[in-house]
Amino acid sequence: MLVIQTAFLGDVVLTTPLLAALAARHGPVDVLTTPAAAPLLATHPAVRQVISFDKHGRDRGWIGGIRVAGQLRREGYARAYLPHRSWRSGALALVARIPERIGFADGARFFYTETRPRPASGHEVERLLALAGGSDAGSAPPVDLVLTEADRAAADRWLTEHGVTPGFIAVAPGSIWGTKRWPYYDALVAALDGSVVVVGGPDDRGLADEIAQAAPGRVHNSAGELPLRVSAAIIQRSRLLVTNDSAPLHLATAVGTPIVAIFGPTVPAFGFGPRGPRDLVVEHPNLSCRPCSRHGPMRCPLGHHRCMRELTLETVLATIKAIG
Repeated sequence: MLVIQTAFLGDVVLTTPLLAALAARHGPVDVLTTPAAAPLLATHPAVRQVISFDKHGRDRGWIGGIRVAGQLRREGYARAYLPHRSWRSGALALVARIPERIGFADGARFFYTETRPRPASGHEVERLLALAGGSDAGSAPPVDLVLTEADRAAADRWLTEHGVTPGFIAVAPGSIWGTKRWPYYDALVAALDGSVVVVGGPDDRGLADEIAQAAPGRVHNSAGELPLRVSAAIIQRSRLLVTNDSAPLHLATAVGTPIVAIFGPTVPAFGFGPRGPRDLVVEHPNLSCRPCSRHGPMRCPLGHHRCMRELTLETVLATIKAIG
């Protein structure tokens, strides 16, 4: 059995309950995913093997797709589940000659042998579980990454080397979507007491450097410096994570760290909000232009970006205090 999930990193993390549900019924599954996400699933007990599909690199275009489809065909899969509703994923499963291809009715249904309705509301975890027959929020398998002792040891070494004391707060200021970035992280880290660790990927390094300069010696930048699994372990070691609507939010969900999630152009009702019992959301209480898109555009369509600019430092600090 194969699951094809080549969407954004956060989407892959939120697919782990679906993987667990399928494995509970049929045994461990194989997963085709992006090179960035592949390491996150490598140790998950629901996964037999992870196959990397570099759709923007070596596997791009029809030639790359046909090559990967040939690899899948040689595995002899009987069934594929396709939570990512893209034509590329559907075409891969079809060209790989997988006889049963199950996807959502609002996806690339031309490529599927069976479609299932995708719930219009609820969290993305429950929506994805509809592919496996569904589950309510109370019985859904957890979002989980199954970090190893080696991951945690590497995180502990980094924290020790940088003099980060226990009880630190992690912040994730980045996002590939410009309007999702709250603009006051520098003021936030300057106002916090104790150690702060900035987390993110290589593309966040410049922004993270600027934020770390707001409190030199107390704020430490790990963005782009650590493997993704070690970054997840850093988040796991933190007291809480302050983050935009981006992948680190879902990493924190997967490792059980309390979250202060800052939402601007998007809303938790889209299904990608935090799920923990102590998690809190900060969002603008009254803007008619919000939400403005499913992902959040690179620039505010109206030019004012009030959904983020009017979320004050004091509001975020009070929310952090409320978590404790």
